Parts: sequence; C-alpha cells; structure tokens
Amino acid sequence: MVPEESVASVENRMQSASLALEELLVTAQKQHCLTVGIYESAKLLNADPDSVVLCVLAADDEEDVALQIHFTLLQSFCCDSGINILRVSGVQRLLQLLGGVDANRNQEESGDPHCMLVTNLQVDHYRLQEVGTYCQESRRLHQWVPELILQER
Repeated sequence: MVPEESVASVENRMQSASLALEELLVTAQKQHCLTVGIYESAKLLNADPDSVVLCVLAADDEEDVALQIHFTLLQSFCCDSGINILRVSGVQRLLQLLGGVDANRNQEESGDPHCMLVTNLQVDHYRLQEVGTYCQESRRLHQWVPELILQER
C-alpha cells in the first residue's frame, strides 16, 4: 500500500487517465492512427512494432478463454517491445467513442473493439503522455498491466 495516498486520489488518477484515453482514442481515429481488432493489431505488431505507442485491451467478460489467450500473447509481445498496455473494461463505451453504436453500422464495419493499437500521432501528444504516465506509475506500483474502467455516458 502506498503511504498517504487516499482512495480518492487513486480514483481521481484513474478517472483522469480514463478521460485522457477516451480523447486519445478519438483523436487517433480521426488521424488514422488507430488499428482496431485483434487480428489487425497482431498483423501491425508483426510488420511494424516500432510505430505502436499504446495497446488497449478491452473486455467486460473475463471468462472468454480464447480472448484471454489472445490478450496474453499480445501483452507479451508489447512488453518485449516496450509498448504501454492498458486493460480496459467498458466495451460499450469504446464502441460509442469510435462510432460503433450507430444503427446503420454492424460489428464488422466498426471493428473488433477488444484490441486497439495507437500508432504515432501527429498531434495531441499531451493525452498520450498522460496515459503513458498513468501506465508508468501503475508499473511502479507493481501493476504490470494497468486497468481502467470506462463509464458509459
């Protein structure tokens, strides 16, 4: 336990990081710097891992064994490559952010939201830095794969 660090302080850091992540993902999508989908992400990591700056793994169901196996492999590759990783719950919120909860689009068109890679952004490095700092602080506190909860709005 971290001395003098209140529960409110931890919650504020998590909420701030969650908001930064949401803004970062929307910006990355607009700049075409977001790869969505487990297989698409694996292909990019294989072809050009140096271009990836953040890996977001999203799941609300921890009991999906196949998904957890994919996550383990992606996490291992990202750790070996020095890529920040975030585990996120709130798949519905991710779909909302990325436009996947549109009545005119289906799951295939919006992509598989369980894995997303952010590649080099042209702008908005502040949010990337904020998310990266959260990941570093979490690792320093021995949480090797930080977790965030995205709240539906």
